[in-house]
Amino acid sequence: MRNFLRKIRLILWGIIDVFYIKPLRFIPIETFRYAATGGANTVFDITLYFVFYNFVFHKQIVDFGFISFTPHIAAFLFVFPITFISGFLLAKYITFTESTLRGRVQLFRYIASVSGSILLNYFLLKLFVEGFGWWATFSKIVTTVVVVIYSYIAQKYFTFKKKIMLSEGI
Repeated sequence: MRNFLRKIRLILWGIIDVFYIKPLRFIPIETFRYAATGGANTVFDITLYFVFYNFVFHKQIVDFGFISFTPHIAAFLFVFPITFISGFLLAKYITFTESTLRGRVQLFRYIASVSGSILLNYFLLKLFVEGFGWWATFSKIVTTVVVVIYSYIAQKYFTFKKKIMLSEGI
């Protein structure tokens, strides 16, 4: 099984690295792979959201008897766990492969960093739209840029951090 997964990683690296052309070489390969896998997961998220909203929930209220959800919230709630898992797996096995932390520690930290992203999204949108009076779409663009930078830093230096090994004798 490990060999199979290793082959999949090498195939995905090969596909991603084809686009790592000379003008982009100033970007570290890990950062480039993060952008590629994060972008792919975002497209996957939006596609699933569209399918759930339009074809699973048919733009109708989702009633579970004890609680009801608007279709856009229901779609978010059903899609989020799927793209949360795919995002974690892509980050762990494709982007930040040199992390020496245990998988369960990475998962806990990933939950924390994603929670931070959700809160940051919420508060920045509230600030920009309601506080500054900016247009919602412009606010979302600015918020997304800030959240992507936060997410990358959180994942690189917290979630999938590399332990620094001191050589013996120092």
